[in-house]
Amino acid sequence: MISNERPSPYGHRPHAPSGSKPPVIEETIKSDKIQIERKTFVFTLKENPRGRFLRITEDVNGRRDTIIIPATGLEDFKRLLDDMLKVSGETPAKMGAE
Repeated sequence: MISNERPSPYGHRPHAPSGSKPPVIEETIKSDKIQIERKTFVFTLKENPRGRFLRITEDVNGRRDTIIIPATGLEDFKRLLDDMLKVSGETPAKMGAE
């Protein structure tokens, strides 16, 4: 193990040899970007043979994290996000320990 590698908490996943799986063809339907403070979020609606999905990528100084939401879950995701926005607007922000 290289010194900066950490074992996965989910167990060892063997890497498939390169070339064993053909690349999945993904078509980009729409993509947009938003900058919030020091973070850049890229929203990309894509489609592949398994269906449509939304890929949300967060980029902070070159470090990227991505989540993928199947199109079948986008309405539920929006509903949950709308609820979070409503609560965020109603609840005063806590300003440190008093």
